[in-house]
Amino acid sequence: MGLTRIGLAGLAVMGQNLALNIAEKGFPISVYNRTTSKVDETVERAKLEGNLPVYGFHDPASFVHSIQKPRVIIMLVKAGAPVDQTIATLSTHMEKGDCIIDGGNEWYENTERREKAMAELGLLYLGMGVSGGEEGARHGPSLMPGGSYEAYKNIEDILLKVAAQVPDSGPCVTYIGKGGSGNFVKMIHNGIEYGDMQLIAEAYDVLKSVGNLSNDELQQVFSEWNKGELLSFLIEITSDIFGIKDDKGEGYLVDKVLDKTGMKGTGKWTVQQAAELSVAAPTIAASLDSRFLSGLKEERVEAAKVFKSGGFGDILSSQPVDKAKLVEDVRQALYASKICSYAQGMNLIRAKSMEKGWDLKLGELARIWKGGCIIRAIFLDRIKKAYDRNPELPNLLVDPEFAMEILDRQSAWRRVICLAINAGISTPGMSASLAYFDTYRRERVPANLVQAQRDYFGAHTYERIDMPGSFHTEWFKIAKQSKILGHL
Repeated sequence: MGLTRIGLAGLAVMGQNLALNIAEKGFPISVYNRTTSKVDETVERAKLEGNLPVYGFHDPASFVHSIQKPRVIIMLVKAGAPVDQTIATLSTHMEKGDCIIDGGNEWYENTERREKAMAELGLLYLGMGVSGGEEGARHGPSLMPGGSYEAYKNIEDILLKVAAQVPDSGPCVTYIGKGGSGNFVKMIHNGIEYGDMQLIAEAYDVLKSVGNLSNDELQQVFSEWNKGELLSFLIEITSDIFGIKDDKGEGYLVDKVLDKTGMKGTGKWTVQQAAELSVAAPTIAASLDSRFLSGLKEERVEAAKVFKSGGFGDILSSQPVDKAKLVEDVRQALYASKICSYAQGMNLIRAKSMEKGWDLKLGELARIWKGGCIIRAIFLDRIKKAYDRNPELPNLLVDPEFAMEILDRQSAWRRVICLAINAGISTPGMSASLAYFDTYRRERVPANLVQAQRDYFGAHTYERIDMPGSFHTEWFKIAKQSKILGHL
């Protein structure tokens, strides 16, 4: 065998699938894993899936030396210490000009630290977000590489073929920018994903708990929604989920799944970054809080008993509803809420890009999310066009098309949230989205009172609307005097 074009280390399912995808696109690939049985398993799969050019190695030295120079090696291992260990193992055998690509969900500052450390050894480094799950990795993910541009150029021909292909807009990959920008963008993608999933769960809750829709009806509704403006991967899989019967008992599987959501950390990182950057991201934050509350299953079971004994049932009022009208209202509320969630994610990316000097192109990010990734949706085409119309757009909400869409849907949006509140159904994501919209669209908000309070107890000063400058008032003294005068 001659030298291969690229190497991949880390053969859990994502790693195996990406390796097979690369091989299937015509690039011979070397694979390595610390647990050698995974190497043999991958090579066996490659034979079964079409005699693909995948070559397995059980030791790091022969793995590295089997790749043509300048060598490019993708790592798909767990974020944190395992990445550092894999780098240490591989870099020993690598030479100046070779390149390592981390394809995991890594904290962006770790990527920046590693890029600097690799540069000292003469090695190039990329942090590349990979979205699309196991299926995407095998058949075409969305790829978000950031770091060394030279490293990107070394592998661009492979990435362009391996990424998801979308008619009219091309492969779902682009060079994101310098440093940890690729990982950062993937992290925000995951934060938006948290928001999307929460909003869909709330739509389900309202339709099921207030509208009394059966799983069959829910499958129909989501399947229908997936033919219009909500067409997306998450709506499609939601429709699929409602149609799957329980193979271990009666009824539908979705009703047997424990209502406790897991998480790996990217949503939490997104909300932490929002706080660091002073960017409002209430929909994404609400989705994270909902996951925390879902984790308190035992407490919620006990709380339900306490309130039921006081006559407070699960659903507070079962008013008769027009199912067809409710379905249409919820569809509009979901769409409007989603616009707000994406607006928050894009604002986070813009703020970080400005802080770090990354010069990220928001329209281009929307383009590469149109295929392969978990948040892929027809709606992203609208976002790309909004940024094409105005690259300096301060917020998606003020793009003329999105502004009109929100105005057209806001009555339905408010009706759904009011209905949910009266029924005792929480819609934290939809409510947070509406509050975000209502705050952003108002010329004057009650922050004047909060700033006056800050000046009263902490002499933090305030600005005025009628003259320039910074002011401080002795509120306490004036109030005390007027109280004394009032008593006279």
